[in-house]
Amino acid sequence: MTDVLRYAAFTTDPAGGNPAGVVLDASGLDDARMQRIAAEVGYSETAFLTPVAPDERRYRLRYFSPLAEVAFCGHATLATAVALAERDGTGEVAFETPAGPVPVRTENPRAVVARLTSVPTRSRPASEEEVRRALHALRWPAEDLDPAWPPHVAFAGNDHLVLAAGSRARLADLDYDFAELDGLMREHGWTTLQLFWQEDEHTVHARAPFPVGGVVEDPATGAAAAAFGGYLRALGKVSRPRRVTLVQGEDMGRRSELTVEVRPDAPEVTVSGAAARITG
Repeated sequence: MTDVLRYAAFTTDPAGGNPAGVVLDASGLDDARMQRIAAEVGYSETAFLTPVAPDERRYRLRYFSPLAEVAFCGHATLATAVALAERDGTGEVAFETPAGPVPVRTENPRAVVARLTSVPTRSRPASEEEVRRALHALRWPAEDLDPAWPPHVAFAGNDHLVLAAGSRARLADLDYDFAELDGLMREHGWTTLQLFWQEDEHTVHARAPFPVGGVVEDPATGAAAAAFGGYLRALGKVSRPRRVTLVQGEDMGRRSELTVEVRPDAPEVTVSGAAARITG
């Protein structure tokens, strides 16, 4: 029987954050079995780890939502790194993901914290048609977007449509057409939407619809957080090393905090946070 660990990522509270399944040894599992396990677990993603060079702390890491495999998942990566740290001790670990290599460092100041470095990010302006159709599926009028933040499609292993809400109230009122948004995202290859509202220079509130994964919303999305860092860099908002806290999951009752660090001279983005073991 496959041992599946459960962690809440980007929080120290097992009742908060984004739950992820973690299988620390998937050596004997084929794709169909991993997909069945992910569906049984029912979280937005379950991570499956296969040792490549355990003495060097190098592993192959794959991710399955209840419906399909995804190329990269930040919160499941963080949960896996914390699970490994609790089993083997903190330090550097190298994950080989379908999106590319993702190095992670874990530390334990008071609780285990993982710091992952994304693949190189990129970001492009979204087309008028992409934005129009997304707003229709979201049931958002165009006037509710913040004109100071242009819509983009940002990449950090997966593509994410990034839209800025003009107010916190707009962000809080999320009631979209699941089937319509699911179809649009599949058509364009978007993994989530990154909907956000900037509270101040250091704090951003975010929500991430995830119908292609079979769930309405993710309470914490490390891949989208990394893509958001690339978005900031593409807009010229990173003239010096910048750190931003993304607060996500509040409107779901699962508050998460993701620390995003971006440098003007590097396309890679660092995302860090804690994770708590879910028991019972």
